[in-house]
Formats: sequence, structure tokens, C-alpha cells
Amino acid sequence: MAAIDPTARVADGAVIGAGVTIGPYCVIGPHVVIGEGCQLLSHVNVTGHTTIGARTLIHPFASLGSAPQSVAYRGEPTRLAIGEDCIIREGVTMNVGTASGSGVTVVGKRGFFMTCAHVGHDCHVGDNVVFANAATLGGHTVIGDHVVLGGFAATHQFTRVGAHAMISGLTGVRGDVIPFGVAIGAEARLEGINVNGMKRRGFSRATIHNVRRAYRMLFFDEGTFAERRERVATELGDDESVVQIVAFLREGSRRPLCHPRGGAPEAA
Repeated sequence: MAAIDPTARVADGAVIGAGVTIGPYCVIGPHVVIGEGCQLLSHVNVTGHTTIGARTLIHPFASLGSAPQSVAYRGEPTRLAIGEDCIIREGVTMNVGTASGSGVTVVGKRGFFMTCAHVGHDCHVGDNVVFANAATLGGHTVIGDHVVLGGFAATHQFTRVGAHAMISGLTGVRGDVIPFGVAIGAEARLEGINVNGMKRRGFSRATIHNVRRAYRMLFFDEGTFAERRERVATELGDDESVVQIVAFLREGSRRPLCHPRGGAPEAA
């Protein structure tokens, strides 16, 4: 059975899983589904068409499933889906999607969202991410698995950050960041490959070498960017991590690609 503090307000229609703890002064809306074993410590607001995965821990003053911060939103029944085993710290905000976007904001499993982090409408966030204090996503951002965002980092709408990338604190991301990349600066520039992160996650020395080589070929070799990309695909296409980078680049985006300072021009 769920343990619900008498000061909490749980609307009729909300679905509360087995073993859920809802602490003092929490407010749960009628279209909310909370998975088994979740803990809402106190003063948590969950509204909208929101689903929270099992065993997620939510700290005070988090607000999940509120309306998107979009002038086009007209109260459509869009959704927020949060995966299992997340840790959501104080003051975190996550909005539902918009009818003009994908209609749903998706947050993956095992994410760690520190104080005052924000996930905007229609964002798609992968598994095992870390958002440091006040890290902020503009609407429609796509964040890959194992991405780390430093404190007060922020993404422009429609940007993509590839899997295993790291965004430094106080970085403004206006363009797409390749998988395994490290971006830094008020106007983000690539600073290399997230080698330390790859080592921590058990990537082989050969794979790390191939990803670093792919980075040099992409951004510092001669030829147009398309030619460099296809050279990487041909020469290093046996490495799954390099294939991931090439696929990210081929997919394309509404935003420009984040480049390193001093690299070859994109249309060389």
C-alpha cells in the first residue's frame, strides 16, 4: 500500500503504485501515474498527464508536468513521461509537451537532476544523464544517454547533444554537440573528446583511440565537412562508437554543428 501523509492532496483519478510514499503537502493531479516504490519527500507538485517510473525519488518543491512555457500552448492534453530510478532534487521543473511539437516530454531512466534543473517542453532526455544545478534545456532539445550537463549550462531550442558528451558549467549550447564531445564556453565550442567519461564507462583503449582519431579527421583534416565525415565512416566504420558519431552527423538538425576553435571550416 501507499503511505500518504494526511496533509497531501491526491486528486481522484490519480494512479498511485504499491509502496509509494507521498510526504507532507504534496499535490498530485487527476491524470498522474506514479510507479511503485516512488518517494515524494514533501511539497512536491505533480500535475498534467504525467507518468513517473518506479523507484524515483523526488525532493521538495519539484514541479513536474506543469504547462509548457510556450505562447502557443492552449491547454492540450500533452504528456510528460519520466523513467525509472531517477533522482529529482529540490526545485526541479519538467514541463509537458506541446501539440505543435512531439506532444510529449520524455525523460529516461536513472537520471540525476540536481537543484533547479529544468527540462523544457518536447525535450527527449536519454538514460543515465546528470544535470548539475540549474542546468536548463530549451524546448525540443534531444539529450543522449550518459550526457553530463554542468551547473547553469543551457541549451538553445532544437539542439541535440550526443550520447556520452559533457557540457561544461556556464556553457550556452547553440549548436549540436557530437557524441563523446566536450563543449565549453559562453558560446559553446568543442574542446575535444570526453576521454575521462569513456574510461569510467569501460570503453576500450582501442575505441577511445578511434573516437579521438575520428574527431581529428572530422574537424582538422582537409576537404569539405561532408568529405571528412564520409572518410571517417570508411576508415573507422568498424567501430560502433564512431558509427554513432557518423549517424548523428548524417541525421542533421535545425541547429548548426558545434565546432572547435581553429578547426577546418565546415565547408572547406
